[in-house]
Amino acid sequence: MSVLLSDVVSGSAVGLRGRLWRLTASELRAAAVSASAEILRLEAVRVAVVDELSMRPDDQVIASRGVGAWLAANTMLQIRDGKKIAALGAALRPFPAVTARFDDGDCSFEHAVLIVAFCESPPKGMPDEALPRCIDLLLAAASGVEATTTKVRNVIATLERVFESDEIPPAEDIDLNELRIASTLNGRVVVRGDFDALTGEMLLSALSNLTMPTPAPDGTPDARSAAKRTADGFTELIRRYLDCAKTGTDGGQRPHVNVHINARDLAEHRDCAAAPSPDGGGVAVSDLDVGHMPWLGPLSVSQTRLLGCDCFLSTVLLDDHGAPLDAKPGKRLVSAEQRVALIARDKGCAFPGCTCVPAWTDAHHIRHWANGGQTVMNNLVLLCRSHHRLMHRKSGFVGKWVIRIGVDNKPWFIPPPSIDPQQHPRPANTTFKT
Repeated sequence: MSVLLSDVVSGSAVGLRGRLWRLTASELRAAAVSASAEILRLEAVRVAVVDELSMRPDDQVIASRGVGAWLAANTMLQIRDGKKIAALGAALRPFPAVTARFDDGDCSFEHAVLIVAFCESPPKGMPDEALPRCIDLLLAAASGVEATTTKVRNVIATLERVFESDEIPPAEDIDLNELRIASTLNGRVVVRGDFDALTGEMLLSALSNLTMPTPAPDGTPDARSAAKRTADGFTELIRRYLDCAKTGTDGGQRPHVNVHINARDLAEHRDCAAAPSPDGGGVAVSDLDVGHMPWLGPLSVSQTRLLGCDCFLSTVLLDDHGAPLDAKPGKRLVSAEQRVALIARDKGCAFPGCTCVPAWTDAHHIRHWANGGQTVMNNLVLLCRSHHRLMHRKSGFVGKWVIRIGVDNKPWFIPPPSIDPQQHPRPANTTFKT
């Protein structure tokens, strides 16, 4: 790290903008990463100090009605933020594994809050001996540069479905559903709703094809915002329903929900899926016996069984690694059966770090069809439109990502030297997909 770069990270921001032009792009990236790591370190320091002060309060802290309020009064923090810092410090005490990862700067403040909240109020059906294994799963999702709040929440939701109890989880409780439609003074209508996960999955599935960006005839990109596209799609959904209702005909197959689950898990629910495997190996989130919806993630086995009583069942044959086997390789276009298998394997855009859902992905030939690449599972991968363009040399991008199918029959991505000089392979982003 150059002297100037170290000054950027450790010095004041006053006048910094006028000096940043002297840094190269790689130095700017390094400075951004270093500053972020420093923020995580200082957050951990603050939580530890505030927690120690809460256990040994002096007159100033006592007069401020708690260390959180005292911190807010002596900094630019809001009282709620000061109390949140103090609360996290106290909550971390019984969970040394989470504390160690947080103090090491490998777990953000927000992720630590989510993890200790789960540990303090675990699912009622979870045995005490399963907690350490659950903490390992949560920390794996919360650690590293690829950690996202979506991944952590998905693991929590999965564990809540794994350890089912007699109580219906909030995400599946239809009695909590609400939909309010009210007219405003200027003649418009405001819609506000709160639905269970299955209803939400149906709504998102129905809207998916109607809310995708649609370029103009001349190729100009769709200028509508995501909210505007959703509103337009919802309007079209209602129009199609009314058109169908007026004719009195059934519009064909009803809008469907795709739920993926292992046949073994559907047939017989294991008592404790988060227990260590017989060979002593760890447990991945993908191994836990819950259903999976492409839009909203995990679904309990009991709810999946309920859907299985009245549905069309599609069978996807998997190998020992859980990767789908080939189907109809002789055509250039991916068949419906192959796309079902690809969704079961990749669960959306497989590019590392991407969370694009299956409905918005293309089936990409790893080796191009024109170059002799077959339409088989080991030559196909789901990519969103942006990453699909990237694989076909996106304009302005000088590097080239390489995709290889690993020994686990799943896609691995090798970054160009401009991103990783060592070109370490990166697994497809499927483990914690929602």
